[in-house]
Amino acid sequence: MQIKNIISSLASEYFEDIVSLRRTIHQNPELSFEEDNTSHLVQTKLEEWGIPFQSGYAGHGILGIIKGNNPKKKVVALRADMDALPVNEQTDIPFKSKKPGVMHACGHDVHTSTLLGTARILSEIKSQFEGTVLLIFQPAEELIPGGAKPMMDDGLFNEYTPELVIGQHVMPSMEVGTVGFKPGMYMASSDEIYLKVKGEGGHAAMPHLINDTVLIASHIIVALQQVVSRYAMASIPSVLSFGKIIGDGANNVIPSEVSIDGTFRTMNEVWRAEAKQHIRRIASSIAESMGATCDVIIKDGYPFLVNDEHATATAREAAIDFLGEEKVVDMDIRMTAEDFAYFSQLYPSCFFRLGTGNKEQGINAPLHSPFFNVDENAIETGMATMAWLAYSFMES
Repeated sequence: MQIKNIISSLASEYFEDIVSLRRTIHQNPELSFEEDNTSHLVQTKLEEWGIPFQSGYAGHGILGIIKGNNPKKKVVALRADMDALPVNEQTDIPFKSKKPGVMHACGHDVHTSTLLGTARILSEIKSQFEGTVLLIFQPAEELIPGGAKPMMDDGLFNEYTPELVIGQHVMPSMEVGTVGFKPGMYMASSDEIYLKVKGEGGHAAMPHLINDTVLIASHIIVALQQVVSRYAMASIPSVLSFGKIIGDGANNVIPSEVSIDGTFRTMNEVWRAEAKQHIRRIASSIAESMGATCDVIIKDGYPFLVNDEHATATAREAAIDFLGEEKVVDMDIRMTAEDFAYFSQLYPSCFFRLGTGNKEQGINAPLHSPFFNVDENAIETGMATMAWLAYSFMES
């Protein structure tokens, strides 16, 4: 039997067990850096299947190791994230979250269980490939500083250096059974912007005696739109958005402080640094010109995610060979962010999408929604495709 058929057969055989694992993880979600039970479950399954692993990376991170013949010949790493979100689940599925206010609303339960399925498949066929597969079960994708960089800082790749890192992410807007690829720039960097306008508040009927911090904050928000529209090169995708303003005054009270929170995202690290300087300068100078001050705090988030052109094109062709051309979608860039980007900045990487939607069944709620769900048939597609991509890389 061809190895392709063996992988498909094993994925089908293990499907129900992996779905059961996914449901267990979904019912017991854990927030970033709190993935104790999830990590324990992963370790238990790896041990049960005879897959060596090391634990304790960035707290709850795990590195599984599957050695084929000639282990040093090629090394490919496969990554899944394990953390959930502070979202109160509102689905009606029988295995919904047991924890109020915590939910796997971004599909990391699918990522973790799918990689377990992939690990089981690759462990079964390890005598048929040359090289080593690293299994990265990562904590804390959802919370800065993320888990990817701390895992690497803890020596994740001290023994084996990957020649390729592969990750997948659920995509509810894509139909189940499909996968999607985008070579080159794919996802944005993400920095958190916190501004605090400070002045002398007071009675709204006597603005000549105070600093109108609300008006000043408004001027700052409008002026900062120039950062993207007038300073960014048109060829560099950039977004600067503000989603939270707090001025704790009243209809007749101008507050002494107004807070503004936002996000800056782009796909060029040099421009990213320049833009943050523009944000600091514009906010501070406008506040000063209007008799107030503005504290500017910018928390550096994840870098932008870039897919290796050759590796991603090769993975796309392998996916077509495995699933059929009609099941492989070409993706566009996204201004959302992912800490898989830390891997992509250091190693050739391929981050692809796994279709989990089913419009006929009403499974199409977006990521981070309290109604988010997946068509679980995607798990079989995901674990088989990931196994096939890893095998194809090592045999290429």
